[in-house]
Amino acid sequence: MSTARAEKAAVVAEVREKFAASNSVIVSEYRGLTVGALATLRRALRPLGAEYKVYKNTLVKIAARDGDMAAVETMVGGPVAITFVSGEVSAVAKALRDFAKENTALKLTGAVVDGKAVDAKGLKALADLPSRDVMLAKLAGLLKAPMTNTAYMLSALPRKAAYGLKALVEQKEAA
Repeated sequence: MSTARAEKAAVVAEVREKFAASNSVIVSEYRGLTVGALATLRRALRPLGAEYKVYKNTLVKIAARDGDMAAVETMVGGPVAITFVSGEVSAVAKALRDFAKENTALKLTGAVVDGKAVDAKGLKALADLPSRDVMLAKLAGLLKAPMTNTAYMLSALPRKAAYGLKALVEQKEAA
């Protein structure tokens, strides 16, 4: 009896550690997925900085009670798996969404992103976001555009003056 309790306490501690190490958590229902499909999903998520794990619901609820991931407690019910995200959450959400399109048995139920609960619709919107690199490139472009326009406008005055002087010199030489 005490070994079973010790094993459960160890699992709760493991889940708490994973919650603490993750910046986001995505909860999904996996009923009907084969072991091979789950292995494929895990392989797809690993390079993105995510780990897909299945735990007993009661142990996850106990682990989630304290801390930033408390909203997970309401999302857990039925056969659910938890994706612990330590990388870019939008890339992981996109990978899960794409996998769910191919395997209809996977259903995304919700997430906790930076301590805030996100429902399935919010998770879909998160998956539709461009990657962090694309967003940073767009921001850099937005910051660069006014500087480029200003430099062009400041160089236009001397350039036009030079064109005017050249035209005046050509006119004097032709006359």
